[in-house]
Amino acid sequence: MTLADILPSLACAEPELVFAGAPVGRLAARFGTPAHFIDEDAVRSRARAYREALPDAEVAFAGKALCTAGVLRWIAEEGLSLDTCSAGEIAMARSVGFPAERILLHGNAKTPEDFKAAIEYGVGRIVVDSLDEIAQLGPLARAGQQVMIRVTPDVAADTHAAISTGTEGQKFGFSLDRSVPENLDRAVAAVLAQPSLRLTGLHCHIGSQVSRVDRFELAARKMAATLAHVRETFGVTLRQLDLGGGHAVAYREGDPEFDLGGYARRIRIALAFECTRHGLPLPRLTIEPGRAIVASAGMTVYRVCSVKRGSRTFVAVDGGMSDNPRPALYGARYHARLVRGHTKASHVPMSVVGRHCESGDVLAENVPLPSDVHAGDLIAVPCTGAYHHSLGSNYNLVGRPPVVGVRAGTATVLVRRESEDDLLRRECPAGMPVEITA
Repeated sequence: MTLADILPSLACAEPELVFAGAPVGRLAARFGTPAHFIDEDAVRSRARAYREALPDAEVAFAGKALCTAGVLRWIAEEGLSLDTCSAGEIAMARSVGFPAERILLHGNAKTPEDFKAAIEYGVGRIVVDSLDEIAQLGPLARAGQQVMIRVTPDVAADTHAAISTGTEGQKFGFSLDRSVPENLDRAVAAVLAQPSLRLTGLHCHIGSQVSRVDRFELAARKMAATLAHVRETFGVTLRQLDLGGGHAVAYREGDPEFDLGGYARRIRIALAFECTRHGLPLPRLTIEPGRAIVASAGMTVYRVCSVKRGSRTFVAVDGGMSDNPRPALYGARYHARLVRGHTKASHVPMSVVGRHCESGDVLAENVPLPSDVHAGDLIAVPCTGAYHHSLGSNYNLVGRPPVVGVRAGTATVLVRRESEDDLLRRECPAGMPVEITA
């Protein structure tokens, strides 16, 4: 696998790197660094690939991966649905007129404000994750509000523990084990007891960065059996099944690819077999890819601030864990390359590190870079379209980078760079007295 395979829109053209038809050096000169760039055509192409692979399924983009107005507009135009997790994400969808009936709301701790935002906009489905949520949603919802129940299918995703969500003993979903207090049967009974709620299906999500298709196939088989259990126990035939997302992305050369075609075939066969075996009608399938649609469409460009040579060589750049916390959070690994044209200098392993006051602020370790790399050089990190802007912070009061869409050599600012004035705007230097009465 080559770097071009990881990020198809990235091509090496003399004298420098080109991204989506635009020279990266010119992009950096125009928008500054660090900056996130997103290839619009690559996002649209991945969205279409999912729809073509599963033409009878609903493909819902997991908005948490990259939730900007521009990206949601692309997603809506490509006919995808949208998975949201908060009132803020619903507000972003609403700002571009995303069809409410194509929006799902879920998350393990939805607030009353989240529910109210979903109900006000007419969000199509709400995925409930606890008995408390069901009790809170019932009185707020309008009659006929479609509800799905998130299930923990106890399927190990073979991924990092921080992003594994489908096994027992973690915070998501209802257990299939009836000895557990908050189990599926209690959830079904609770939803059916709320006159305003209409139970339409089940939901699961086994984790993120899952490359093994057989894990998803096992989850599909377990969920079909669970649909049969609900029918037998409650006399209710549920017509919707959401298998979540979490499809892996190759961040570096040699990383496993996700077999979308194989996934589509095996999921269809597994569901058809299990539904026939249990005498169930085939449910409407929903899947929720997020990272798999936007990650490889992204690239972040940094400027080198310093190069420190010693027992290890550290290339320090003007961004870091505030624009990409994934390496610090769960050991994610990236490739990096110099933007300027080819050099005759030999390549040696170096660590690309960030500007923040943490030893763990490392963006890419042991990546081969030219030995003549120096302050002022530009470094490009590919595959940064997912969970970079979304997870961004203001640590050390550093403003967040812009998000710039690029298509056929033309750049469009989707999210402007955060300024120091932005950072100060919420401050109350003189204090804001608020009377608290007994």
